[in-house]
Amino acid sequence: MDRDWEQIIIYGTVIIICIITVYVYLYRQKKKTKETKKKISIAKEEGLYEPISLHPYIDLNTCIGSAACVSDCPEKDILGIVNGKATVINTSNCIGHGACFHSCPVEAISLRIGTETRGIDLPHINHNFETNMEGIFIAGELGGMGLIKNSVEQGQQAIESIIETKKPNKTNILDVIIIGAGPAGISASLAAKKEGLSSLTLEQDSLGGTVFTFPRSKIVMTAPMNLPLYGRVKLYDTSKDELLQLWNEVIAKNDLEIIENTKVEDVIPTKDKIFKVVTNNGKDFYSNHILLAIGRRGTPRKLGIPGEESQKVAYRLLEPERISGKKIVVVGGGDSAVESAMLLKDDNAVILSYRKENFARIKPKNKEKIKEAIADKSLEVLFNSNLTHIKNNHVSLKINGDSGLKKIENDLVYIFAGGELPNKFLQNAGVEITKRFGYIIKKHK
Repeated sequence: MDRDWEQIIIYGTVIIICIITVYVYLYRQKKKTKETKKKISIAKEEGLYEPISLHPYIDLNTCIGSAACVSDCPEKDILGIVNGKATVINTSNCIGHGACFHSCPVEAISLRIGTETRGIDLPHINHNFETNMEGIFIAGELGGMGLIKNSVEQGQQAIESIIETKKPNKTNILDVIIIGAGPAGISASLAAKKEGLSSLTLEQDSLGGTVFTFPRSKIVMTAPMNLPLYGRVKLYDTSKDELLQLWNEVIAKNDLEIIENTKVEDVIPTKDKIFKVVTNNGKDFYSNHILLAIGRRGTPRKLGIPGEESQKVAYRLLEPERISGKKIVVVGGGDSAVESAMLLKDDNAVILSYRKENFARIKPKNKEKIKEAIADKSLEVLFNSNLTHIKNNHVSLKINGDSGLKKIENDLVYIFAGGELPNKFLQNAGVEITKRFGYIIKKHK
């Protein structure tokens, strides 16, 4: 009898422990679900729920709710758990790192560009990074991969594909011309050198491409990566200057030929199946292959208002530490505009003009900082405002709801209105562009 009671007590204890465990698990799941739903609601209100570029897509039929994707994401509150399944939250803040894709134990996550209702213009690229135009390849941001580590990997992989289609050497005909000296272009230049390909790299601005246009103190979020002829590079929170120093060191050490301040006007296919590259300085080059490692922004978008051609107007901020005692108007509501205004405000009188009623798609850290700046009055923000005219000593703004124009004394104007995709340049070279809806980007596990 005592033995029966012992078994009853043991079994009863086990059942109670199981019930408590299940209760605690369900309670925590319910709590997580509630917290995540609240974050999603806020993200929708602030316009951060819909993706603007590369983002994770979760197959709910496959997801097991391990939350590995949530913990491995380098950004805050991009992913969460609702009812035991992963879900997106602040999707527009996704940087395309791909950590969630790699960490998912059941491959329930794919990386996509565009949604079922919102398309993104993308050039045709196959799994070897070659476009529909035989001999023209694309790597990096233009193809949808903007993260530095991803761009570096694609630059190398594109060169590997070019090697497989390498043609016999001809006098004055290069194996490959690389257009763009950003992360993808530099990586490709190194890979070409390593593989013994004759190559030339052309950059319309300065070394670093898009990275060069970041403000000097801007932190570049990246991760460990392998550079050809250099080895493994471990970078996490790295300033623009530190990254550019690395590029310069690598280029000098390996004697790469990179021509800066040379814009490629046209890539013209010839009858001999080679490419003529026409530049803005009047010098032409010829190559068997072309690798486009340029950004998606292309030419800065202008406001189209009187006075915009003035010398006081700029579309990027390079050395904010050299600017002081100025009256500055910054135009735009994205991260570039907000970060530039924050860098300038301590030594200058800065007004940020934004055409909408609130900041919709900026990173959480930027949102916190600008709220603090508005609260302590170190930065003036004019929402629902549009620049209408730029004069030598002032600008005019139209603020929604006001009958007249607001005239502001001014020394400098910085415009961050995005950029125009280089669609015409691509189409002239024969590269097809299609609006993609929920297009899956292939990444290797």
